[in-house]
Amino acid sequence: MRLIPRALARGIPALFICRGFQELNVALGGTLSKEPDDLPEEQRHGTPDADNEDARYRLRQKVGLRKGGVLQQICGADSILVNSLHSFLIADLAPGLVAEAVADDGSIEAVSVESASDFALGTLFHPDYWASSDHASARILSAFGDAVRRHARAQGAA
Repeated sequence: MRLIPRALARGIPALFICRGFQELNVALGGTLSKEPDDLPEEQRHGTPDADNEDARYRLRQKVGLRKGGVLQQICGADSILVNSLHSFLIADLAPGLVAEAVADDGSIEAVSVESASDFALGTLFHPDYWASSDHASARILSAFGDAVRRHARAQGAA
């Protein structure tokens, strides 16, 4: 948790996925809350009942993207469909984080780090799972990869 602010301060590109997103929020001063256990499955953010991993990670939740935001620019869309396997949600968004994607129920599903000098994005969903077949997921991982390569070149030039 102490390394997160240090990495961000050094401009190291970072993609915080699922628990990493939750840790980013807490490390920067935010809080989490557990979603109610009695929600119907179609309203839950937690891991759905499934017979296999593809069904468990299925794209099932529409999130709206912040107009002009980092994620909207990456994905080239106003909304995307994401998977949802988390039952801990953002209660208080940490200072310095900007909500980039919000579910219909108001839950924050992705953030950017406002003061980051390079790529610093957190997603509660898993773009890594569908990167080979989902356009938005592929774009997120591609943007992160581009940032890592830029950073590596800059470090080699120093």
